[in-house]
Amino acid sequence: MPILKSIYDTGSAFAKASLPLAGFFNKKLQLGSQGRERSWDILDTKVKSTIPKIWVHVASLGEYEQIVPVLEKFNRKKYQVVLTFFSPSGYENKKDTKLADVVCYLPIDAVSNVSKFMQLVDPSLAIMVKYEFWPNYLNALKANKVPTLLVSGIFREKMSFHKWYGSWMTSSLKAFQHFFLQNESSLRELKALGFENASVSGDTRFDRASQLIERDNRVTQLEEFIEGKPCLVVGSSWPKDIEVMKSWLVENDKTKNIKVIIAPHEVGEEQIDELEQSLPFDTISWTETRKHQKLLNINTSVLIIDTIGLLTKAYSYADVAYVGGSMGSSGLHNILEAATFGVPVVIGKNYEKYPEAGKLEDLGGLFSVTNPTEFKETMDRLFKDDFLRDKTGMICGHWVNSNTGATDLVLEHLKTIDEELLIS
Repeated sequence: MPILKSIYDTGSAFAKASLPLAGFFNKKLQLGSQGRERSWDILDTKVKSTIPKIWVHVASLGEYEQIVPVLEKFNRKKYQVVLTFFSPSGYENKKDTKLADVVCYLPIDAVSNVSKFMQLVDPSLAIMVKYEFWPNYLNALKANKVPTLLVSGIFREKMSFHKWYGSWMTSSLKAFQHFFLQNESSLRELKALGFENASVSGDTRFDRASQLIERDNRVTQLEEFIEGKPCLVVGSSWPKDIEVMKSWLVENDKTKNIKVIIAPHEVGEEQIDELEQSLPFDTISWTETRKHQKLLNINTSVLIIDTIGLLTKAYSYADVAYVGGSMGSSGLHNILEAATFGVPVVIGKNYEKYPEAGKLEDLGGLFSVTNPTEFKETMDRLFKDDFLRDKTGMICGHWVNSNTGATDLVLEHLKTIDEELLIS
């Protein structure tokens, strides 16, 4: 449908031109706009024309975590890894990762950008994660005969490929040499679109999550704060998550029977101030604990982690974990990072797009809450009933362990492309 393709290209060109202006009204858009402008300089100065390139693209932080087990295996002596992000929350957190040689934002999917990007990067292999389908980039990869894989892919009936306005993009999926999918339903949806070059490998996040237990997760300040009491860890929270648990947090602070560690999704000064002000009792931040080295006589039940990189270690101290994002429309964050430590997982109400949450709920390891009353009831049950808490936690840990192996399937396929792609 050339008309729809023309409309898409016009819209992409408009987005490219208007993004700097939009940045004046939205801080996240501003980060993305400025970052994309710098992308060309980064690519121009860091990409080496004398060595083959592997281009890996992820949307944000969650998709980055999915591809980490694969990134760790690339032969960096033979290949240069170019990693691109779409979202500021992904790029700003991982722009200094040592798992890639070049890290930048992906320029908008406008025809002129795609042509320039392909000339600068000239990839020998491309990997997309989950459901990053940018038609102009995919068409360019196909035209240049670049082997392209989708890792931990998801296809749903409601995706645009099935709609009249998005069906034209289906042809761009021909760029993929193979689709590694998370589940059978995705395989059925992809076959309905006419593609057979796919297999159900599972989700590489399980492999990533299972690695977390093997590392040293001890954090002295967290131990001093918890003081041996039961602990709730709230990971990647948004204001709507805090709103649902606020009344419970207030009641708990009166007795301080349960220690609470909150790691907000956004840790900017403005967001941390907003969180602290939303709670009508004294809290302490991770930065304060670092200043004083020790937590002596801290009369509070809540510790706020106002920095990046501590959440997974905090989960190792949890008796119960609440994973944020699904109480509102932000999107559920990674439940596997909590589940791998063998603790019950609690989430919000909007998780229909996250099949792993539904599966864990069916198994009995996850609880969904919709309002403050349900949150309180769930916390009371889990913290008062040791048998229930241990049982559901065991379900979570076993679930993660029994679903590993997706990475190995991807790596085996990569060996068929080039045996020198991977470190031995």
